[in-house]
Amino acid sequence: MSFYKSKKVLVTGGTGLIGRPLVEMLVAQGAEVTVVSLDDPSRAPQGVVFKQVDLRDFEQCVEVCKGHEIVFQLAGVKGSPAMTAKRPASFFVPTITFSINMMEAARRAGVERFLFTSSVGVYSPAEVFYEDDVWKTFPSPNDRFAGWAKRMGELQAEAYKIEYNWDKISIVRPANVYGPYDNFDPNNAMVIPSLIKRAMDGESPLTVWGDGSPIRDFIHARDVACGMMLAIENGINEPINLGSGTGVTIKEIAEIIAANVPNGPVDIAWDITKPKGDAKRLMDMTRANNWGFTPQISIEQGIIETIQWYAKNRDNVGNRYNVFTEKAHLPQEGQTTS
Repeated sequence: MSFYKSKKVLVTGGTGLIGRPLVEMLVAQGAEVTVVSLDDPSRAPQGVVFKQVDLRDFEQCVEVCKGHEIVFQLAGVKGSPAMTAKRPASFFVPTITFSINMMEAARRAGVERFLFTSSVGVYSPAEVFYEDDVWKTFPSPNDRFAGWAKRMGELQAEAYKIEYNWDKISIVRPANVYGPYDNFDPNNAMVIPSLIKRAMDGESPLTVWGDGSPIRDFIHARDVACGMMLAIENGINEPINLGSGTGVTIKEIAEIIAANVPNGPVDIAWDITKPKGDAKRLMDMTRANNWGFTPQISIEQGIIETIQWYAKNRDNVGNRYNVFTEKAHLPQEGQTTS
């Protein structure tokens, strides 16, 4: 029998990139799932209870946690490094508020197991990221707002373990996640959805920053969801990386996209006047592998699936909540983001 059968499970951010496949897998295993999101209700999968809740309001968090045995805290802010640089408060404040509120609300509700979604952004620049190195260093200057916000969530989990003996909080640190239901907004999308959208919008040649040589760790959202379920089921209470551990060059990413978009193949132009970033950034996967985690989806298979999904859903990708366009977060007149 599945560990999740008949379990009352709450998934915040359950309409998003990782949340959507996670919810579908939980439902398939017989869980009774409630999804919390600020997205349009049409983005929620079938067979779940959907609640449109703002997790910045602590009382709403307390209310929504009641009666649940497991909470997956996935709600967060996703956007490009350029957007992080321009709008750091829009990353930092909601990210830290979500984690503080939800973990405390879950504790008060007597939730048995809790998953906190951290990030590759907690790491200092290095060729390989090892879980136990985080607190010996500082996050990259490029990731310092989001990185510190996620670190505070991890520290909160450690504080609860010490003071309340709540040792069933799992922390996962996903690498660069991609897949269907991603953010394809050209103003703040990450590299894979950004290139897919631009290529399918007819940009030719497709311009990519740098020379394509940097190696990055990408993981499909469905593989991340599998790793999250594994962490909760095993009660893993040490941080684990969720990545490929092998890496792929930006050049390979661009070439897969250019070759497989419906209007392709598309020519690629490398803009070597632009920064290319660190040469290599990979997750060490030893700990996750020891727990039995292995990604199943190859980068080519995953990108082709994402292209096909976007081709079918490109007219509906805008019905997601966007923190960067919320009036409360926009700079007021007289303020500047430059």
